[in-house]
Amino acid sequence: MSSDLLMGGGGPDYGTQQFLSLKYANRHGLVAGATGTGKTVTLQIMAEGFSKAGVPVFLSDVKGDLSGLAIAGDPTHKLHTPFTERAQKIGLTDFGYEAFPVTFWDMFGEQGHPVRTTVSEMGPLLLGQLLGLTDAQEGILNIAFRLADEDGMALLDLKDLQALLVWIGENAKDLSLRYGNVSTASVGAIQRSLLVLENQGGTKLFGEPALALSDLMRTDTNGRGMINILASDKLMGAPKLYSTFLLWLLSELFEELPEVGDPDKPKLVFFFDEAHLLFDGAPKALIDKVEQVARLIRSKGVGVYFISQNPADVPEDILGQLGNRVQHALRAFTAKDQKELRLAAQTYRNNPSFSTEEAIREVGVGEAVTSMLQPKGVPGIVERTLIRPPSSQLGPITAEQRKTLMATSGMAGKYDTPLDRESAFETLRGRAETAAAEAQAAEAAIAKAEEEAKAAKTAQADTPSLRDFKQARRYAGKNTSNTATRTSSRRSSGTDGIGGAIADVFLKELKGTTGRRIVRGILGGLFKGR
Repeated sequence: MSSDLLMGGGGPDYGTQQFLSLKYANRHGLVAGATGTGKTVTLQIMAEGFSKAGVPVFLSDVKGDLSGLAIAGDPTHKLHTPFTERAQKIGLTDFGYEAFPVTFWDMFGEQGHPVRTTVSEMGPLLLGQLLGLTDAQEGILNIAFRLADEDGMALLDLKDLQALLVWIGENAKDLSLRYGNVSTASVGAIQRSLLVLENQGGTKLFGEPALALSDLMRTDTNGRGMINILASDKLMGAPKLYSTFLLWLLSELFEELPEVGDPDKPKLVFFFDEAHLLFDGAPKALIDKVEQVARLIRSKGVGVYFISQNPADVPEDILGQLGNRVQHALRAFTAKDQKELRLAAQTYRNNPSFSTEEAIREVGVGEAVTSMLQPKGVPGIVERTLIRPPSSQLGPITAEQRKTLMATSGMAGKYDTPLDRESAFETLRGRAETAAAEAQAAEAAIAKAEEEAKAAKTAQADTPSLRDFKQARRYAGKNTSNTATRTSSRRSSGTDGIGGAIADVFLKELKGTTGRRIVRGILGGLFKGR
Protein backbone atom coordinates (compact mmCIF):
# COMPACT_ATOMS: atom_id res chain seq x y z
CA MET A 1 0.00 0.00 0.00
CA SER A 2 1.15 3.56 -0.73
CA SER A 3 2.69 5.58 2.07
CA ASP A 4 0.83 8.67 0.92
CA LEU A 5 -2.81 9.61 0.47
CA LEU A 6 -3.58 11.33 -2.84
CA MET A 7 -5.59 14.51 -2.33
CA GLY A 8 -5.67 15.80 -5.91
CA GLY A 9 -3.68 17.73 -8.48
CA GLY A 10 -1.85 21.00 -7.92
CA GLY A 11 0.74 23.20 -9.53
CA PRO A 12 0.41 24.56 -13.08
CA ASP A 13 -2.87 23.32 -14.56
CA TYR A 14 -3.13 20.82 -11.63
CA GLY A 15 -0.42 18.64 -13.06
CA THR A 16 1.45 18.18 -9.79
CA GLN A 17 -0.25 15.68 -7.50
CA GLN A 18 -0.70 16.61 -3.84
CA PHE A 19 -0.33 13.97 -1.14
CA LEU A 20 -1.04 13.71 2.58
CA SER A 21 1.78 11.69 4.11
CA LEU A 22 0.51 8.82 6.27
CA LYS A 23 3.57 9.19 8.47
CA TYR A 24 2.35 12.66 9.48
CA ALA A 25 -1.37 12.00 9.31
CA ASN A 26 -1.51 11.76 13.11
CA ARG A 27 -0.41 15.41 13.33
CA HIS A 28 -4.08 16.35 12.91
CA GLY A 29 -5.71 18.55 10.30
CA LEU A 30 -8.45 20.94 9.25
CA VAL A 31 -11.02 20.86 6.46
CA ALA A 32 -12.76 24.22 6.18
CA GLY A 33 -14.93 26.08 3.71
CA ALA A 34 -18.30 27.68 3.15
CA THR A 35 -21.43 25.60 2.60
CA GLY A 36 -21.52 23.98 -0.83
CA THR A 37 -17.81 24.29 -1.62
CA GLY A 38 -17.03 20.55 -1.49
CA LYS A 39 -16.08 19.70 2.12
CA THR A 40 -18.19 16.51 2.08
CA VAL A 41 -16.44 15.15 -1.03
CA THR A 42 -13.04 15.97 0.53
CA LEU A 43 -14.04 14.10 3.65
CA GLN A 44 -15.19 11.16 1.49
CA ILE A 45 -11.94 10.85 -0.48
CA MET A 46 -9.86 11.13 2.70
CA ALA A 47 -11.88 8.33 4.33
CA GLU A 48 -11.35 6.20 1.20
CA GLY A 49 -7.62 6.87 1.19
CA PHE A 50 -7.15 5.99 4.83
CA SER A 51 -9.23 2.83 4.44
CA LYS A 52 -7.13 1.67 1.50
CA ALA A 53 -4.02 2.21 3.59
CA GLY A 54 -5.43 -0.03 6.34
CA VAL A 55 -6.29 2.83 8.72
CA PRO A 56 -9.70 2.69 10.47
CA VAL A 57 -11.77 5.86 10.33
CA PHE A 58 -14.51 7.34 12.51
CA LEU A 59 -16.67 10.14 11.12
CA SER A 60 -20.09 11.66 11.67
CA ASP A 61 -22.59 11.88 8.83
CA VAL A 62 -24.48 15.10 9.44
CA LYS A 63 -26.42 15.17 6.15
CA GLY A 64 -26.57 11.46 5.33
CA ASP A 65 -24.37 11.84 2.22
CA LEU A 66 -21.41 9.87 3.51
CA SER A 67 -23.34 6.60 3.65
CA GLY A 68 -22.46 6.26 -0.06
CA LEU A 69 -18.99 5.09 1.01
CA ALA A 70 -20.49 1.61 1.38
CA ILE A 71 -21.51 1.41 -2.32
CA ALA A 72 -19.36 1.59 -5.43
CA GLY A 73 -19.89 4.64 -7.61
CA ASP A 74 -21.81 4.29 -10.87
CA PRO A 75 -19.84 5.70 -13.83
CA THR A 76 -23.08 6.26 -15.77
CA HIS A 77 -24.63 8.41 -13.03
CA LYS A 78 -24.81 12.11 -13.86
CA LEU A 79 -22.94 13.02 -10.67
CA HIS A 80 -20.01 10.75 -11.55
CA THR A 81 -19.61 11.58 -15.24
CA PRO A 82 -17.42 14.68 -14.64
CA PHE A 83 -15.20 12.69 -12.30
CA THR A 84 -13.70 10.67 -15.12
CA GLU A 85 -12.53 13.86 -16.78
CA ARG A 86 -11.22 15.16 -13.46
CA ALA A 87 -9.24 11.94 -12.88
CA GLN A 88 -7.60 12.32 -16.28
CA LYS A 89 -6.78 15.96 -15.62
CA ILE A 90 -5.13 15.08 -12.31
CA GLY A 91 -3.25 12.17 -13.86
CA LEU A 92 -5.05 9.50 -11.87
CA THR A 93 -4.51 6.60 -14.28
CA ASP A 94 -5.75 3.77 -12.04
CA PHE A 95 -9.01 5.46 -11.05
CA GLY A 96 -12.00 3.14 -10.65
CA TYR A 97 -15.22 2.77 -8.68
CA GLU A 98 -15.38 0.57 -5.59
CA ALA A 99 -17.17 0.15 -2.27
CA PHE A 100 -15.48 0.34 1.11
CA PRO A 101 -16.03 -1.55 4.39
CA VAL A 102 -18.49 0.47 6.46
CA THR A 103 -20.09 0.03 9.89
CA PHE A 104 -23.09 2.21 10.64
CA TRP A 105 -23.66 3.54 14.17
CA ASP A 106 -26.56 5.51 15.58
CA MET A 107 -27.12 6.77 19.12
CA PHE A 108 -30.86 6.22 18.64
CA GLY A 109 -30.41 2.74 17.14
CA GLU A 110 -32.41 3.58 14.01
CA GLN A 111 -29.88 4.02 11.18
CA GLY A 112 -27.06 2.03 12.70
CA HIS A 113 -25.98 -0.14 15.59
CA PRO A 114 -26.67 1.50 18.98
CA VAL A 115 -23.73 3.31 20.50
CA ARG A 116 -23.70 3.80 24.27
CA THR A 117 -21.52 4.80 27.15
CA THR A 118 -22.10 4.83 30.91
CA VAL A 119 -22.57 7.81 33.20
CA SER A 120 -19.37 6.85 35.03
CA GLU A 121 -17.34 6.79 31.82
CA MET A 122 -18.71 10.16 30.74
CA GLY A 123 -17.47 11.73 33.98
CA PRO A 124 -18.63 14.88 35.81
CA LEU A 125 -16.76 17.39 33.61
CA LEU A 126 -18.29 16.36 30.29
CA LEU A 127 -21.66 15.57 31.87
CA GLY A 128 -21.71 19.00 33.50
CA GLN A 129 -21.00 20.58 30.11
CA LEU A 130 -23.72 18.49 28.51
CA LEU A 131 -26.25 19.57 31.16
CA GLY A 132 -25.15 23.20 31.14
CA LEU A 133 -24.53 23.26 34.91
CA THR A 134 -23.19 26.12 37.00
CA ASP A 135 -20.05 25.73 39.10
CA ALA A 136 -22.11 25.03 42.24
CA GLN A 137 -24.24 22.42 40.46
CA GLU A 138 -21.17 20.81 38.93
CA GLY A 139 -19.72 20.59 42.44
CA ILE A 140 -22.73 18.58 43.61
CA LEU A 141 -22.35 16.36 40.55
CA ASN A 142 -18.76 15.69 41.62
CA ILE A 143 -20.03 14.77 45.09
CA ALA A 144 -22.43 12.28 43.51
CA PHE A 145 -19.60 10.63 41.59
CA ARG A 146 -17.43 10.54 44.72
CA LEU A 147 -20.18 8.89 46.79
CA ALA A 148 -20.78 6.32 44.07
CA ASP A 149 -17.07 5.47 43.94
CA GLU A 150 -16.70 5.23 47.71
CA ASP A 151 -19.78 3.04 48.06
CA GLY A 152 -18.97 0.80 45.10
CA MET A 153 -22.15 1.66 43.22
CA ALA A 154 -22.14 1.62 39.41
CA LEU A 155 -23.54 4.69 37.63
CA LEU A 156 -24.61 3.21 34.31
CA ASP A 157 -27.67 5.09 33.08
CA LEU A 158 -29.61 8.24 33.89
CA LYS A 159 -31.93 6.59 36.41
CA ASP A 160 -28.88 5.61 38.48
CA LEU A 161 -27.77 9.23 38.67
CA GLN A 162 -31.30 10.46 39.34
CA ALA A 163 -31.75 8.00 42.23
CA LEU A 164 -28.43 9.00 43.75
CA LEU A 165 -29.31 12.70 43.50
CA VAL A 166 -32.60 12.00 45.32
CA TRP A 167 -30.66 10.43 48.18
CA ILE A 168 -28.23 13.37 48.25
CA GLY A 169 -31.14 15.80 48.46
CA GLU A 170 -32.69 13.87 51.35
CA ASN A 171 -29.37 13.83 53.22
CA ALA A 172 -28.12 17.28 52.20
CA LYS A 173 -27.61 18.46 55.79
CA ASP A 174 -25.35 15.57 56.79
CA LEU A 175 -23.41 15.65 53.52
CA SER A 176 -22.78 19.40 53.83
CA LEU A 177 -20.70 18.76 56.96
CA ARG A 178 -18.27 16.63 54.95
CA TYR A 179 -18.35 17.96 51.38
CA GLY A 180 -19.40 21.59 51.83
CA ASN A 181 -22.74 23.18 51.13
CA VAL A 182 -25.16 20.84 49.37
CA SER A 183 -28.17 22.86 48.29
CA THR A 184 -31.40 21.02 47.58
CA ALA A 185 -32.19 23.79 45.06
CA SER A 186 -29.03 22.90 43.12
CA VAL A 187 -29.93 19.21 43.27
CA GLY A 188 -33.34 20.09 41.85
CA ALA A 189 -31.74 22.13 39.05
CA ILE A 190 -29.58 19.12 38.04
CA GLN A 191 -32.67 16.91 38.03
CA ARG A 192 -34.43 19.36 35.70
CA SER A 193 -31.44 19.37 33.36
CA LEU A 194 -31.51 15.57 33.31
CA LEU A 195 -35.19 15.73 32.40
CA VAL A 196 -34.38 17.99 29.44
CA LEU A 197 -31.67 15.55 28.37
CA GLU A 198 -34.18 12.71 28.55
CA ASN A 199 -36.57 14.64 26.33
CA GLN A 200 -33.78 15.04 23.77
CA GLY A 201 -33.22 11.28 23.68
CA GLY A 202 -30.21 11.27 26.00
CA THR A 203 -31.39 8.10 27.70
CA LYS A 204 -30.33 6.25 24.55
CA LEU A 205 -26.72 7.32 25.04
CA PHE A 206 -26.27 6.00 28.59
CA GLY A 207 -26.40 2.32 29.41
CA GLU A 208 -24.92 -1.03 28.52
CA PRO A 209 -23.49 -2.73 26.58
CA ALA A 210 -21.15 0.24 26.26
CA LEU A 211 -19.18 0.81 23.08
CA ALA A 212 -15.83 -1.01 23.00
CA LEU A 213 -13.18 1.18 21.36
CA SER A 214 -11.62 -1.88 19.75
CA ASP A 215 -14.76 -2.21 17.61
CA LEU A 216 -13.87 1.12 15.97
CA MET A 217 -10.35 0.01 15.10
CA ARG A 218 -10.98 -3.02 12.91
CA THR A 219 -9.90 -3.98 9.42
CA ASP A 220 -11.64 -6.22 6.91
CA THR A 221 -10.31 -9.47 5.46
CA ASN A 222 -8.46 -7.51 2.77
CA GLY A 223 -6.66 -5.36 5.30
CA ARG A 224 -8.66 -2.23 4.57
CA GLY A 225 -9.53 -0.02 7.51
CA MET A 226 -13.14 -0.03 8.67
CA ILE A 227 -15.01 3.24 8.08
CA ASN A 228 -17.27 3.86 11.09
CA ILE A 229 -20.10 6.26 10.22
CA LEU A 230 -22.19 7.83 12.98
CA ALA A 231 -25.65 8.84 11.73
CA SER A 232 -25.92 12.41 13.00
CA ASP A 233 -28.78 14.01 11.07
CA LYS A 234 -31.21 13.47 13.97
CA LEU A 235 -28.54 13.90 16.61
CA MET A 236 -27.83 17.42 15.36
CA GLY A 237 -31.17 18.43 16.86
CA ALA A 238 -29.37 18.25 20.22
CA PRO A 239 -26.02 19.91 19.41
CA LYS A 240 -24.66 19.68 22.97
CA LEU A 241 -25.37 15.97 23.03
CA TYR A 242 -23.64 15.57 19.66
CA SER A 243 -20.48 17.49 20.55
CA THR A 244 -20.20 16.03 24.07
CA PHE A 245 -20.46 12.47 22.78
CA LEU A 246 -17.71 13.02 20.19
CA LEU A 247 -15.49 14.70 22.76
CA TRP A 248 -16.09 11.81 25.18
CA LEU A 249 -15.11 9.35 22.46
CA LEU A 250 -11.95 11.31 21.76
CA SER A 251 -11.12 11.44 25.47
CA GLU A 252 -11.67 7.70 25.86
CA LEU A 253 -9.26 7.03 22.99
CA PHE A 254 -6.72 9.22 24.73
CA GLU A 255 -7.18 7.46 28.08
CA GLU A 256 -7.18 3.86 26.86
CA LEU A 257 -4.75 3.66 23.95
CA PRO A 258 -1.07 2.98 24.67
CA GLU A 259 1.78 5.26 23.62
CA VAL A 260 3.16 4.40 20.19
CA GLY A 261 5.30 7.45 19.39
CA ASP A 262 5.36 8.27 15.67
CA PRO A 263 4.04 5.24 13.77
CA ASP A 264 4.32 4.83 10.01
CA LYS A 265 0.56 5.34 9.78
CA PRO A 266 -2.17 6.22 12.28
CA LYS A 267 -4.02 3.59 14.28
CA LEU A 268 -7.24 5.57 13.83
CA VAL A 269 -8.31 8.80 12.15
CA PHE A 270 -11.11 10.75 13.82
CA PHE A 271 -13.13 13.35 11.87
CA PHE A 272 -14.97 15.91 14.02
CA ASP A 273 -17.61 17.44 11.75
CA GLU A 274 -19.38 20.71 12.62
CA ALA A 275 -16.52 21.49 15.00
CA HIS A 276 -17.95 24.91 15.88
CA LEU A 277 -20.61 23.12 17.97
CA LEU A 278 -17.88 21.95 20.30
CA PHE A 279 -16.33 25.37 20.92
CA ASP A 280 -19.32 27.75 20.86
CA GLY A 281 -19.90 28.94 24.41
CA ALA A 282 -17.69 26.21 25.87
CA PRO A 283 -16.10 27.00 29.26
CA LYS A 284 -12.35 27.42 29.51
CA ALA A 285 -11.99 24.11 31.36
CA LEU A 286 -13.48 22.28 28.40
CA ILE A 287 -11.35 24.15 25.86
CA ASP A 288 -8.27 23.27 27.91
CA LYS A 289 -9.38 19.62 27.90
CA VAL A 290 -9.71 19.60 24.08
CA GLU A 291 -6.33 21.27 23.70
CA GLN A 292 -4.70 18.73 26.00
CA VAL A 293 -6.23 15.80 24.11
CA ALA A 294 -5.27 17.26 20.72
CA ARG A 295 -1.73 17.88 21.89
CA LEU A 296 -1.12 14.45 23.40
CA ILE A 297 -3.28 12.00 21.47
CA ARG A 298 -0.89 12.19 18.52
CA SER A 299 1.50 9.97 20.46
CA LYS A 300 -1.31 7.40 20.78
CA GLY A 301 -1.41 7.10 16.98
CA VAL A 302 -4.70 8.95 16.52
CA GLY A 303 -5.15 11.73 13.98
CA VAL A 304 -7.92 14.28 14.60
CA TYR A 305 -9.39 16.32 11.75
CA PHE A 306 -11.79 19.17 12.46
CA ILE A 307 -14.35 20.07 9.80
CA SER A 308 -15.94 23.51 9.95
CA GLN A 309 -17.07 26.38 7.76
CA ASN A 310 -14.40 28.78 8.98
CA PRO A 311 -10.96 28.27 10.56
CA ALA A 312 -11.95 30.94 13.08
CA ASP A 313 -14.40 28.42 14.59
CA VAL A 314 -11.42 26.59 16.09
CA PRO A 315 -9.56 28.24 19.01
CA GLU A 316 -6.13 29.52 18.08
CA ASP A 317 -4.22 27.25 20.47
CA ILE A 318 -5.83 24.20 18.86
CA LEU A 319 -5.64 25.57 15.32
CA GLY A 320 -1.87 25.85 15.67
CA GLN A 321 -1.63 22.07 16.13
CA LEU A 322 -3.44 21.24 12.88
CA GLY A 323 -0.63 20.63 10.41
CA ASN A 324 -2.55 19.26 7.40
CA ARG A 325 -4.94 21.86 5.92
CA VAL A 326 -7.59 21.71 3.21
CA GLN A 327 -9.18 25.12 2.78
CA HIS A 328 -12.16 25.39 0.44
CA ALA A 329 -13.57 28.73 -0.60
CA LEU A 330 -14.45 31.35 2.00
CA ARG A 331 -16.95 34.09 1.21
CA ALA A 332 -15.97 37.60 2.29
CA PHE A 333 -19.04 39.82 2.00
CA THR A 334 -18.64 41.77 5.25
CA ALA A 335 -15.74 43.47 6.97
CA LYS A 336 -15.69 40.69 9.56
CA ASP A 337 -15.55 38.06 6.79
CA GLN A 338 -12.68 39.87 5.08
CA LYS A 339 -10.73 40.05 8.33
CA GLU A 340 -11.21 36.33 8.97
CA LEU A 341 -10.16 35.57 5.39
CA ARG A 342 -6.90 37.51 5.85
CA LEU A 343 -6.22 35.71 9.12
CA ALA A 344 -6.87 32.33 7.49
CA ALA A 345 -4.43 33.16 4.65
CA GLN A 346 -1.72 34.15 7.13
CA THR A 347 -1.69 30.66 8.66
CA TYR A 348 -0.27 29.16 5.44
CA ARG A 349 3.28 29.05 4.11
CA ASN A 350 3.21 31.46 1.16
CA ASN A 351 3.51 30.36 -2.45
CA PRO A 352 5.25 33.06 -4.53
CA SER A 353 3.23 32.17 -7.63
CA PHE A 354 -0.12 33.40 -6.29
CA SER A 355 -1.82 35.27 -3.45
CA THR A 356 -3.13 32.88 -0.81
CA GLU A 357 -5.86 35.31 0.22
CA GLU A 358 -7.14 35.66 -3.34
CA ALA A 359 -6.91 31.91 -3.94
CA ILE A 360 -9.06 31.14 -0.91
CA ARG A 361 -11.65 33.58 -2.19
CA GLU A 362 -11.60 32.35 -5.80
CA VAL A 363 -11.30 28.54 -5.73
CA GLY A 364 -14.36 26.83 -7.18
CA VAL A 365 -16.43 23.88 -6.03
CA GLY A 366 -14.24 20.80 -5.71
CA GLU A 367 -11.10 22.91 -5.50
CA ALA A 368 -9.16 23.90 -2.39
CA VAL A 369 -6.07 25.57 -1.08
CA THR A 370 -4.01 22.85 0.60
CA SER A 371 -0.91 22.61 2.75
CA MET A 372 0.39 19.22 3.88
CA LEU A 373 3.19 18.38 6.26
CA GLN A 374 6.46 17.52 4.57
CA PRO A 375 9.39 15.39 5.84
CA LYS A 376 10.37 16.23 9.43
CA GLY A 377 6.92 17.73 9.95
CA VAL A 378 7.64 20.96 8.07
CA PRO A 379 4.51 22.69 6.67
CA GLY A 380 4.36 22.49 2.90
CA ILE A 381 3.99 25.46 0.59
CA VAL A 382 0.34 26.29 -0.05
CA GLU A 383 -1.04 24.98 -3.36
CA ARG A 384 -4.25 25.36 -5.30
CA THR A 385 -5.54 21.79 -5.55
CA LEU A 386 -8.19 20.10 -7.68
CA ILE A 387 -9.63 17.49 -5.29
CA ARG A 388 -9.58 13.96 -6.65
CA PRO A 389 -12.93 12.22 -7.38
CA PRO A 390 -14.30 9.63 -4.94
CA SER A 391 -14.48 5.96 -5.91
CA SER A 392 -17.59 5.29 -3.85
CA GLN A 393 -21.10 6.51 -4.47
CA LEU A 394 -21.64 10.23 -4.24
CA GLY A 395 -24.75 10.77 -2.16
CA PRO A 396 -26.74 8.67 0.33
CA ILE A 397 -27.72 5.03 0.01
CA THR A 398 -31.32 3.80 0.29
CA ALA A 399 -32.93 2.63 3.53
CA GLU A 400 -33.07 -0.93 2.15
CA GLN A 401 -29.35 -0.91 1.34
CA ARG A 402 -28.54 0.38 4.82
CA LYS A 403 -30.70 -2.30 6.43
CA THR A 404 -28.95 -5.04 4.43
CA LEU A 405 -25.49 -3.74 5.34
CA MET A 406 -26.41 -3.58 9.03
CA ALA A 407 -27.73 -7.16 8.98
CA THR A 408 -24.44 -8.46 7.54
CA SER A 409 -22.20 -6.28 9.71
CA GLY A 410 -19.75 -7.83 12.14
CA MET A 411 -21.42 -5.77 14.88
CA ALA A 412 -24.91 -7.17 14.21
CA GLY A 413 -26.46 -8.36 17.47
CA LYS A 414 -23.65 -7.21 19.76
CA TYR A 415 -25.17 -3.88 20.84
CA ASP A 416 -28.76 -4.23 19.70
CA THR A 417 -30.22 -5.52 23.00
CA PRO A 418 -29.70 -3.23 26.02
CA LEU A 419 -28.64 -4.67 29.38
CA ASP A 420 -29.83 -3.50 32.79
CA ARG A 421 -27.64 -5.10 35.46
CA GLU A 422 -27.66 -4.11 39.11
CA SER A 423 -26.37 -0.59 39.60
CA ALA A 424 -26.96 2.44 41.81
CA PHE A 425 -30.72 2.55 41.17
CA GLU A 426 -31.27 -1.07 42.19
CA THR A 427 -28.84 -0.81 45.12
CA LEU A 428 -30.52 2.25 46.61
CA ARG A 429 -33.99 0.83 46.04
CA GLY A 430 -33.00 -2.43 47.74
CA ARG A 431 -31.55 -0.61 50.72
CA ALA A 432 -34.65 1.56 51.00
CA GLU A 433 -36.92 -1.48 50.95
CA THR A 434 -34.77 -3.27 53.57
CA ALA A 435 -34.66 -0.20 55.80
CA ALA A 436 -38.42 0.28 55.48
CA ALA A 437 -39.05 -3.36 56.43
CA GLU A 438 -36.69 -3.10 59.42
CA ALA A 439 -38.30 0.17 60.51
CA GLN A 440 -41.74 -1.42 60.28
CA ALA A 441 -40.54 -4.39 62.32
CA ALA A 442 -39.04 -2.03 64.92
CA GLU A 443 -42.29 -0.09 65.19
CA ALA A 444 -44.22 -3.35 65.58
CA ALA A 445 -41.80 -4.41 68.34
CA ILE A 446 -42.28 -1.09 70.10
CA ALA A 447 -46.07 -1.39 69.86
CA LYS A 448 -45.92 -4.93 71.23
CA ALA A 449 -43.72 -3.82 74.10
CA GLU A 450 -46.15 -1.01 74.90
CA GLU A 451 -49.04 -3.46 75.06
CA GLU A 452 -47.08 -5.81 77.27
CA ALA A 453 -46.12 -2.97 79.59
CA LYS A 454 -49.72 -1.81 79.86
CA ALA A 455 -50.87 -5.35 80.61
CA ALA A 456 -48.19 -5.71 83.28
CA LYS A 457 -49.29 -2.48 84.94
CA THR A 458 -52.95 -3.56 84.96
CA ALA A 459 -52.10 -6.97 86.34
CA GLN A 460 -49.91 -5.38 89.02
CA ALA A 461 -52.82 -3.17 90.11
CA ASP A 462 -55.21 -6.16 90.42
CA THR A 463 -53.18 -9.07 91.86
CA PRO A 464 -54.83 -11.80 94.08
CA SER A 465 -52.90 -10.71 97.20
CA LEU A 466 -54.17 -7.18 96.84
CA ARG A 467 -57.80 -8.37 96.48
CA ASP A 468 -57.49 -10.48 99.65
CA PHE A 469 -56.12 -7.51 101.51
CA LYS A 470 -59.01 -5.30 100.44
CA GLN A 471 -61.61 -7.89 101.54
CA ALA A 472 -59.95 -8.35 104.94
CA ARG A 473 -59.96 -4.60 105.51
CA ARG A 474 -63.69 -4.37 104.74
CA TYR A 475 -64.59 -7.18 107.26
CA ALA A 476 -62.23 -5.92 109.94
CA GLY A 477 -64.54 -3.00 110.49
CA LYS A 478 -63.99 -0.23 112.89
CA ASN A 479 -62.18 -2.40 115.47
CA THR A 480 -59.08 -2.63 113.27
CA SER A 481 -56.37 -0.45 114.71
CA ASN A 482 -55.39 2.67 112.80
CA THR A 483 -51.75 1.61 112.95
CA ALA A 484 -52.41 -1.70 111.20
CA THR A 485 -54.51 0.03 108.56
CA ARG A 486 -51.81 2.63 107.87
CA THR A 487 -49.10 -0.05 107.70
CA SER A 488 -51.08 -2.20 105.25
CA SER A 489 -51.93 0.84 103.15
CA ARG A 490 -48.25 1.78 102.90
CA ARG A 491 -47.38 -1.74 101.77
CA SER A 492 -50.18 -1.77 99.23
CA SER A 493 -49.19 1.64 97.95
CA GLY A 494 -45.56 0.58 97.71
CA THR A 495 -46.38 -2.61 95.82
CA ASP A 496 -48.60 -0.80 93.32
CA GLY A 497 -46.21 2.15 92.94
CA ILE A 498 -43.07 0.13 92.05
CA GLY A 499 -44.78 -1.82 89.26
CA GLY A 500 -46.47 1.29 87.89
CA ALA A 501 -43.28 3.30 87.99
CA ILE A 502 -41.37 0.63 86.02
CA ALA A 503 -44.11 0.43 83.39
CA ASP A 504 -44.32 4.21 83.10
CA VAL A 505 -40.57 4.57 82.63
CA PHE A 506 -40.49 1.76 80.02
CA LEU A 507 -43.36 3.27 78.03
CA LYS A 508 -41.81 6.70 78.19
CA GLU A 509 -38.50 5.44 76.82
CA LEU A 510 -40.19 3.51 74.00
CA LYS A 511 -42.24 6.51 72.99
CA GLY A 512 -39.34 8.91 73.42
CA THR A 513 -35.69 9.05 72.43
CA THR A 514 -34.92 5.35 72.80
CA GLY A 515 -37.63 4.32 70.36
CA ARG A 516 -36.58 6.97 67.91
CA ARG A 517 -32.95 5.85 68.16
CA ILE A 518 -33.98 2.33 67.28
CA VAL A 519 -35.78 3.50 64.13
CA ARG A 520 -33.01 5.92 63.19
CA GLY A 521 -30.44 3.21 63.63
CA ILE A 522 -32.27 1.07 61.09
CA LEU A 523 -32.91 3.87 58.61
CA GLY A 524 -29.37 5.11 58.98
CA GLY A 525 -28.11 1.88 57.42
CA LEU A 526 -29.74 2.80 54.08
CA PHE A 527 -26.50 4.10 52.54
CA LYS A 528 -23.92 2.26 54.61
CA GLY A 529 -23.01 -0.43 52.11
CA ARG A 530 -19.28 -0.36 52.67
